[in-house]
Amino acid sequence: MAVTSTPVTEIDPARPTPLIPQRWRGWLLAFGATLAFSMAPPIARHAIQAGLDPTGLVVARLTLAALLVGITIVATDRSLLKIDRRGLAISCFAGCVNGIGMLLFFWALTNIDASMASMIISISPLVVLSLLALRGEKFTYRHAVRLALGIGGVYLVIGPGGHVNSTGVLLLLLAVLCFATHMVLLQWYLRGYDARTATFYISTSMAILVSGYWLAQGAPWQAPGLQGWLAIGALALLCTYLARLALVTAVGLIGGGQMAMLAPVETLCTVTWSILFLDERLTSLQWLGGALILTSALFAIQRLGRARWRPRWRMWTRA
Repeated sequence: MAVTSTPVTEIDPARPTPLIPQRWRGWLLAFGATLAFSMAPPIARHAIQAGLDPTGLVVARLTLAALLVGITIVATDRSLLKIDRRGLAISCFAGCVNGIGMLLFFWALTNIDASMASMIISISPLVVLSLLALRGEKFTYRHAVRLALGIGGVYLVIGPGGHVNSTGVLLLLLAVLCFATHMVLLQWYLRGYDARTATFYISTSMAILVSGYWLAQGAPWQAPGLQGWLAIGALALLCTYLARLALVTAVGLIGGGQMAMLAPVETLCTVTWSILFLDERLTSLQWLGGALILTSALFAIQRLGRARWRPRWRMWTRA
């Protein structure tokens, strides 16, 4: 019986074999970032309910996170502080957009439960698709169905009778736009940069923006106390520093569309933490609305996986 041999691929001995394949490493980082981000709304909501000023809370969180990223770069590789003008401009712009979104989100938490806020934030994939449509991605009737599901879900979440604070809802919707814009900027322009470099300049620009607003408001501050400092530390270290490093690295490894697939997971985790630790409760209609939002997000994510992410307007890359 003749034996057929299969060709053996030569292995370059100079190239070390990674312990974890790149794609699996990207997904592990994506899940880690998702879990860390899901803890931010309940922690922030608890701190705000305890009396902390939301703007001061954001300032402390982002300032500490930016310092941690800077210390990490100085301790590991100072050359990572170097970035070209294009990368610096885009990173700063993305950071300012995300900083505005974070301020809006924290302000909304003064009026809306963390679980409800997280459900509304879940429409981010729909907004990402809409941004892609503005840049040439085909707008189909299926996208209209996704939008209808998402809008209907938001309507049920906020209450058919308008029981939820309208100002908080408006702040959340604006925050969604900011977060979606930040995500597409990462995907379109910053994938070629080291995660630590991009994270440092994004975090620093976020801290400068919110600190400038805070100082313009008279720098209101009150002693956080032990629980307040623990909340600030958790938000800065876990939900910002580690989460953002994992996010930027994951987007570089698996792409923004794949990262967006975990948005419903983040929402479910946030709702779980809010029910367990904040004793928040949702009505049947709100649960139905949340299910519609998550369904629309899942449909949008499927489309994101096939979307054209490369920008058409090349002039933006020369900023």
